[in-house]
Amino acid sequence: MKFFQIAIAAAICSALLAACSQPAPPAKAAAKPDRDPVAAVTAIRAAGAKLESAVEVKPLRDPAVDGLLKQARDLEAQAQPAQALESVRKAEKIGGATPEVLQFEAELLIQLREWRQAGEVAQKAFDAGPKVGAICARNQQTLIETRSALGDAAGAEQARAQVTACKQAAPARY
Repeated sequence: MKFFQIAIAAAICSALLAACSQPAPPAKAAAKPDRDPVAAVTAIRAAGAKLESAVEVKPLRDPAVDGLLKQARDLEAQAQPAQALESVRKAEKIGGATPEVLQFEAELLIQLREWRQAGEVAQKAFDAGPKVGAICARNQQTLIETRSALGDAAGAEQARAQVTACKQAAPARY
């Protein structure tokens, strides 16, 4: 009988100790970047606009692709990035995933807060595109923004160093 009383007392003490302990912290969810997507896209487009390079690559495109890209820009201006992204992806099906179209896709993905996917698309655009000029600068600024948003400071710094490499000085003229 005494053994039974000791067992009950031990069980009660265990239950009280368990009730006093703190619960385990919740599993760390994937961090949601708190960066402003509008400010990020503004910085990306400014990087391309302010870059003065002697070399710019301007591909010829199918008029249907141009029409879809115009439609996407109009939808973006109406604050409809998801619909704009649909138009861009239709343009990719017609004209292929060109660096300029991929870059636009990455910018729309940022507006939709799809930071990781935007970074992947921007890297793809850079890998396939020119290593000089405005599109290069926009690619690298996109990588800066997405990597910063995802907490990759080293990757953002690496992309920051690449932005200056996008500028191609004009040859000396005699």
